Amino acid sequence: MDNFTSLIRLRISAHEAHYAGHLVDGAKMLHLFGDVATELLIRSDGDEGLFVAYDSIEFLAPVHAGDYIEASGRIVAMGKTSRKMVFEARKVISSASLPGQASAADVLTEPVVVCKASGTCVVPAHCQRIKR
Repeated sequence: MDNFTSLIRLRISAHEAHYAGHLVDGAKMLHLFGDVATELLIRSDGDEGLFVAYDSIEFLAPVHAGDYIEASGRIVAMGKTSRKMVFEARKVISSASLPGQASAADVLTEPVVVCKASGTCVVPAHCQRIKR
């Protein structure tokens, strides 16, 4: 099996914070994993496919407005139409929240894993453009 991987890095904006303390809803990480899955399916099959289900989701650390998140994923198993994937989201820059300095941020020496998940996507056989 080819080693299909994907990585997205983005800054979490203030308008994505829905809770006190500028906390971001965990669903944002699942949105990123959906984008990662779409890229993985395009690379593996030449089609966006469909996300069928998550097998597991673990929210491990908070995400706040101003944080930079890397979301990555890889295909770990391929069936005739199904693609089993694993995902991880890591905080690589954290908003510093210093009094009087709203724009302060810290590059983290070690990324903080904020979410892990696994799931299954499907690319119908008639949509697969890249044959294995």
